[in-house]
Amino acid sequence: MTATQESPVLSSLYQHSVADYWNAERNPVNLRLGEVDGIYHHHYGIGAVDWTVMDGPAETREQRTIAELHRLESAQADLLMSHLGPVKAPDRLMDAGSGRGGSSLVANQRFGCRVDGVSISEAQVAFANEQAERRGVADKVRFHFKNMLDTGFETGAFQAIWNNESTMYVELGLLFAEHSRLLKRGGRYVCITGCYNDAYGLPSRAVSEINAHYICDIHPRSTYFREMAANRLVPVSVVDLTAATIPYWELRAKSTLATGIEAAFLDAYKGGSFQYLLIAADRV
Repeated sequence: MTATQESPVLSSLYQHSVADYWNAERNPVNLRLGEVDGIYHHHYGIGAVDWTVMDGPAETREQRTIAELHRLESAQADLLMSHLGPVKAPDRLMDAGSGRGGSSLVANQRFGCRVDGVSISEAQVAFANEQAERRGVADKVRFHFKNMLDTGFETGAFQAIWNNESTMYVELGLLFAEHSRLLKRGGRYVCITGCYNDAYGLPSRAVSEINAHYICDIHPRSTYFREMAANRLVPVSVVDLTAATIPYWELRAKSTLATGIEAAFLDAYKGGSFQYLLIAADRV
């Protein structure tokens, strides 16, 4: 599936290129992990690795490793959800850059509330809606072919919004302005993201490799806080997850699902040029 040039959702050639990338993406590291329990994530993992998965019969090692990688990415999603604040069943949430829908389904399971996912990938939107139908929650969890910079949703509609590793595809000032418009006063915004470390200087070679691999533009850490402040989003929690995500990458590098970008992530994290942050902020 290729994004049409006439699409009102995509406002630039770059957005068309990103949409085309994700419409065509069939990476086993995303698909095989989701097959474990039907929750398809598009983010990385956190926590200590159970290295015993590498032991035992060779013929089942891949199955054990995939299950462990999925456990770690599920732990990341659970951590994000735990920072969304006091969400109640009548509330409405938005998953900005929702991928194949995993985080939205997790949020509905946890809170019982309505969730709207938005993505510029029509293929991912169709896949995610099919998963919601299969799980019997399509009345509560819906995915939309929309641009998270201009969703068209009504002002103040959402109690909480999150980006899970999707902020590097957009200008943060535009993103946070839209999130601020959509959130109720006192609502919560959470992102988990990789950002380059301002103290290191300019982006390192490893960070540049990651940008090229995913056709994204990783932002410096300072830009997140500057643009949040400019758009009435006040951080209440900042968690450095860098050390917690390194074990995931070490296991992935040894797995059959390695894509070749693992060394760049490990070099960037261990060298200090790249950080993995959770930022939770209230709309004031």
